[in-house]
Amino acid sequence: MFRSARFLFALPLCLALLSACSPTFNWREVRGEDGGYAVMLPAKPSTHARAVDFGGTRAMMTMTGAEAGGATFAVGTAQFADAAAATRALLGMKHALAANIGAKIRSEKTAAQGPQLTIDMVAAGGKPARVLHARLVAKGTRVYQAIAVGEEGKLPAEAVETFLASFRLP
Repeated sequence: MFRSARFLFALPLCLALLSACSPTFNWREVRGEDGGYAVMLPAKPSTHARAVDFGGTRAMMTMTGAEAGGATFAVGTAQFADAAAATRALLGMKHALAANIGAKIRSEKTAAQGPQLTIDMVAAGGKPARVLHARLVAKGTRVYQAIAVGEEGKLPAEAVETFLASFRLP
C-alpha cells in the first residue's frame, strides 16, 4: 500500500517535469496531400488553400504550415497548365513573397538543377525586423515554395536549415 501511494504521488510530479521539458521545435515529417513533397515541420501542421496571383496568372495555392518558437514554417504548392507557366510563376512568387512582408532581397541563388531559387529577405522598416528564407521550385506543371518567416535574430539558423534541407520532391 505504501509503495502505491508513493507511486501515485510521484507520477504527477514526473509528468509535470516532462511537460516542462517539451522542445520548442518538435520536428515531424509531413507529406503533401498530393504526394508531391515531404518536409520536416516543427509542430502539428494545418492546411489552407486560396487563389493567388503569380505575376498575372491566378492559381489555387495550397499551404501546409506550422508555427513554433515565434516563427512560421510552410510549404505551398500550385498547379499550372504547363511547365513553362510554372517556371514563369517562380518570378511572380518571389515578388509576391517580398511584397507580403515589405521585404528587400538580401541574397538569391539559382540552382543548377532545374528552375529553383533560394532566397533570403528582410522586411524593410519593420520593428522588429522580419526575415524570410525561401526555396522556390518549379517541377513539371507544379510550383513549390518552402518558407521560414520570423523575427530577425530570433529565428534560429539551425531551425531554418533543418526545415529547408528536409524539403524534398519525388
